[in-house]
Amino acid sequence: MSDRTPADRFLDAAIGLLGRIRDEEAESVAAAGTLLADTVADGGRLFAFGAGHSSLAAQDLVYRAGGLALMNLLTVPGVVGVDVMPATLGSALERVDGLASAVLESSPLRAGDALVIISLSGRNALPVEMATRARELGVKVIGVTSVAYATQTTSRNSSGTFLKDHCDLVLDSGIAVGDAELTHENVPAPFAPASTVVTAALLQAVMATAAAALADRGIDPPLLRSGNVDGGHEWNARVFDEYADRIFYRY
Repeated sequence: MSDRTPADRFLDAAIGLLGRIRDEEAESVAAAGTLLADTVADGGRLFAFGAGHSSLAAQDLVYRAGGLALMNLLTVPGVVGVDVMPATLGSALERVDGLASAVLESSPLRAGDALVIISLSGRNALPVEMATRARELGVKVIGVTSVAYATQTTSRNSSGTFLKDHCDLVLDSGIAVGDAELTHENVPAPFAPASTVVTAALLQAVMATAAAALADRGIDPPLLRSGNVDGGHEWNARVFDEYADRIFYRY
C-alpha cells in the first residue's frame, strides 16, 4: 500500500500539469503575452471573463498587485461566481443563447481591445457566443480552455462549436474532462479539481510575458504594487491617473 497521502498525490498532479503547460504551451503563452503587449502599446484596453469557477482565474488578473492595471473584469450578472442564489443558476445562465451578445453591447469593449475568455469546457453557449461576437466587434480574443472537451463532449452552442474554434489564440490548460485528479477505492466519484491553480498560473505566465515585452520595447508596463508595502498606494494612484481612460473597475 502506498504511503503517499491524498495531499501528496494532488500536489504531484498539479505540479505535473504545471510542468506540462510550461513545456507544451510555451509558444502559445509567448504569443498571448505579445498580443496583450501589442494591445497596451496601441492604446487598447484589456478584459477578462470567466463563468463559475473559471471566473476565479479571471478575477486573479484584475486589480492585482504585480499585475497589469489595465486588466478589467467583464462581468455577466449571475455567472461570475458562486455567490448568486441558488448557485446552480450560474450554470444555467451559461447555456442561455443571446446573453453574451447583450452583455457585450452594453460593455465598454471596442475594436482594438483584447479579451481573455476562460472556460474549462468551452462547450456552453455563453463563452462560444462571447468569443464569436467579440471578434465581430474587432476585439482580439484569447481563449483559455481544456481542448480535450472538444473531442470528449458535445457542444451546447447551437453552432455545434467550442470556444477554441472562435479565438485568435488558444491556451490549453490540459485539464482532464471532469476536472478531478484523484480517485480512491472508498470514494464513489473522482475528486480534487486542479483547473483553478493551473489556469491561474497559466494566465500569470501570460501576464509576466506581456509586462516584460512592454519593457523590452521601452514602455513602462502599467503595473500595480501592493497597497501593503510603503509607497504602494501612491504608486497605484499615479498609474490610475495615467491610464484612467482604460481602467473601468474604479467607477
